[in-house]
Parts: sequence; C-alpha cells; structure tokens
Amino acid sequence: MKPITFHLQLDDDRLAALSAADARMGALISLIGEIMTTPQGPHFASLARSIISQQISVKAAATIRGRVLELAGELSPAALSSVSDEALRGAGLSASKVVYLRDLSCKVLAGEVVLEQLHDMSDSEVVQALTSIKGIGKWTAEMFLIFGLGRENVVSTGDAGLQRAARWLYNLEERADRKYLQQVMGLWSPYGSIASLYLWEGINAGHVDSGQTLDQLLSK
Repeated sequence: MKPITFHLQLDDDRLAALSAADARMGALISLIGEIMTTPQGPHFASLARSIISQQISVKAAATIRGRVLELAGELSPAALSSVSDEALRGAGLSASKVVYLRDLSCKVLAGEVVLEQLHDMSDSEVVQALTSIKGIGKWTAEMFLIFGLGRENVVSTGDAGLQRAARWLYNLEERADRKYLQQVMGLWSPYGSIASLYLWEGINAGHVDSGQTLDQLLSK
C-alpha cells in the first residue's frame, strides 16, 4: 500500500477551499506555505510507536523504541510476542506499556482488530476499533486517522496544542473550559485535518508562542 502523506502546496484546491471559507485560516496558510507530512509506515508499527511514546520525551521515546527493535527485530505482533515482559521492561517500558503492547499484539493476532480493514471503516468506526485496545485513547486514534489513514476531516478537540493555536489565530477571549476549537472548526469542513496541520505548524514555527498576533506577523 502506498504510504499516506499530506503534501500541501499553495495551489492545492483544498487550501483554496479552506481559505475561501475562513479568511483567518487562509492568512495562516499564506504565512506558512507548503506542508508535507512524514509517512507512518505499517499500521501495527505506527500504533506500537504511539504506545511506546506516551507521556515521555521525544528523545526518551526514540531510545526505548531502538532498544525494543533490538530485542524484537521489528515492530510486529509476532516479533513483540516473542520477547519476554522482563526484557521489554529492561528496555525501558513501564509495566503498563508492556500490557498495552501485549493487548495490541493479541488483538491483532486473534483478528479482533484487523488493521488492514481500517481503510474501509468510517472515522467513528476506526476510533471505536482502536480504543478497544488497552492504552489507545481517542486522541491516539484521531492521530492515526490523520497520519496513518490520511483522513481529511479530523479535528482533535482534546489536543491542547490545537486549542491554544486556535485561540491565538482567532484572538479568542480566554475561557475556563478551553473550548476554542469548537468555536471555529465548523468553518473547516471537509478539511479539518488540513486546518489542524496548519495550526500545528503555527506552533512548530514559533508563531503561536511568539507574543505577536497573526496580523502583526503578516505586517512585517
């Protein structure tokens, strides 16, 4: 199967539609320009990496993934199942993450979750299937929808970074419930994932936390 990526250039019809529907998002798109995402690889390996990376730094996650790969040879259900719990904990995995990887492997091997069929499911069906696996919550499932399956209309309202970026982009008043995305995301359909990519890139580029509004950045 061809690797899933988003390669967004300024002449993309999807960006034109987003910009026409939402002038603020259009301005952010113009500021940032082209975006290309990185292919996630096989679905099982992608989900296993997500579990390993939970609640630790990027550097620590990379180190532990490397150790697990040395033990298993590859991130596959059969390979991980052949490694003892003790060895996985010795690689740096917490006891709970070992349980999560075991559950992922067992459900895939038993056919309870058929990763090859996820492409044919609706977004909600994919979330339901993935969250049946221990250690995979809604946010992880939504990230898989975007980066693993290339779904174009996913907005993860539980993502704190997206909420912060939305508040910045639209100059929204602070609110206790932090529901900034919910005020504006209706403008982005059917390209909510693409709008999300630009909000994340706004953070990565330093714009969201620059202390300057979008209008100030564009006026330079």
